[in-house]
Order: sequence, then structure tokens, then C-alpha cells
Amino acid sequence: MTSYINQTFELPSPAKLNLFLHIIGRRNDGYHELETLFQFLDYGDTLTLEVTDSDEINLLTPITNVPNKDNLIVKAAQLLKASASNNPLGVNISVKKVLPMGGGLGGGSSNAATILLALNSLWQCNHSTEKLAELGLSLGADVPIFIHGFSAFAQGVGEKVVTITPEESWYLISKPNCSISTQSVFTAKDLPRNTPSLSPDELMSDVFTNDIFHNDCQTMVINHYSEVAKLLAWLIEYAPSRMTGTGACIFTRCSSQAMARDIQEKLPEGVSSFVAKGVNKSPLLSKMESYQLR
Repeated sequence: MTSYINQTFELPSPAKLNLFLHIIGRRNDGYHELETLFQFLDYGDTLTLEVTDSDEINLLTPITNVPNKDNLIVKAAQLLKASASNNPLGVNISVKKVLPMGGGLGGGSSNAATILLALNSLWQCNHSTEKLAELGLSLGADVPIFIHGFSAFAQGVGEKVVTITPEESWYLISKPNCSISTQSVFTAKDLPRNTPSLSPDELMSDVFTNDIFHNDCQTMVINHYSEVAKLLAWLIEYAPSRMTGTGACIFTRCSSQAMARDIQEKLPEGVSSFVAKGVNKSPLLSKMESYQLR
């Protein structure tokens, strides 16, 4: 059995886009029934893991205003450790954050998934992908998507997934100077909750040219956050643009990297941004394969 003690691994924690996000109902437990199409970006945070024999989970780079006990990175490691019998190992974790909080890019969920997948191998817990996705769902609705690692159509609260391969376009990701709480969006009284469920034929049409596709959260957010409304109106003049997740980030589909860079240079003052390519296989899976981790 391979020992990874004192070895260090640098792993990506990619962003995701919701190419569309429909809310088709609300469950009795308060959660929402969703239909959404997830795609990864070749851009995200970076986690560095060093396996130790100390039996401790140490986050060496705490996130400002987020206590370690509330950090999904720590919670994911603790959850995995509790699920694996007789695991004497620990880990030192460092994170380089580039994804904005409150942006709708899934940064926290992606961090949790990277921890679960990587430590499952490094600690040799030997859980199946399905078991890791089950653990991940208890941390957040988006975590299973990052666990499975392929672009997918998701239903329910995000746990029912079918692999799908949308076009791998170039995107400009822009964020106005505001952050949006997911909880505040899903508890809003004016959030649409009755979008009809998609038929299989509708699902196969283009998410940007077919008017049936949209983001139900965007409708509410632009009514409450003028910064998002103004930026979205500005971006739509250049190319198809839509909010991802519960915002505040907006993605603009471009025909090339050069086009994305050109729009980026013209962005209004105070808007943060980056250019990335949509990818249908998570960069995390590719990196783990290069390390020969399973």
C-alpha cells in the first residue's frame, strides 16, 4: 500500500457556471427543486495538501471572516475522517483563493469536493464516487457535481445528475462590487418558483439561442442589486450574457479568447473579471490522474 505521508500535492479547485438555472418548485423541507446545466471553468482556487501522521486537520491559510469550524474545507476533511474507520492520518492544507465569495461560481463547494476526492486517495479511505457524492451533498447542493467531475444536467436539489457535453466556449466572467448570499436569494418572496420542467428535446437545444433557458435567480437579483442589473445590461450589448448561480458573477459567452479579452479591457471601472474556457471535464480529475491518484 502506497504511503503518502509527508508528500505534498497541489490540486485545482475549479469554478463552475450554471449555463441555465430553473426553479421548478419548492419542497416540503424548504429546499427548491432545480433544473440546471453545470459546466466547469479552467480557472479556480488552488489547494495544497501535505499528508501527516499527526491525526490533525490543519488549515494553514484561514479565510478572513470565516472561522475554521465553518470553513467547508475543514468540514469536508472532518467529515471524510469520521466516515473512514481507523484512519490515523492528518493533513496540512493551504489554499490560494482567487474565486470571489458570493459570486455564484461554487468556490466553497469546489473546495470541499477537492478535499473529499484528494483525501479519499491520500488517506486511502477507498470510498466510491457515489459515497463521496453522498458525503458532499450533506455539505452543499453543488458539491456532488464537483465530485463527479463532468458537465451535467442536474435536477432535484442538484443530486440527480446526467452527464452532458455543452460547447466548450470562451467566457468573460465579471463581478460588480457586491456579494450575494445564496440563502437570501432562495428565501426571497419574489423568487420565481414555477418554471416548467424541460422535456428531453428541449434540453438538447442551445442554451443561449433558445429563449426557454434562463436563470430564475437573475430575475430577482437584478431587482434588488442595481450593480448586477447595470453590469448585465452593459455586457449584453457585446455578447450573450447571463448570471451564474445566485450571482453576483455574470458570464459572457465569446467566440474566442481574443474577443473575451477585448470586452474585458472595456469593462466599467470597479468591475473585477477574468477570462476562462468552459471545460466538460473537471481540471481536478485531470490533475489527480497526473498524480496517479484515484
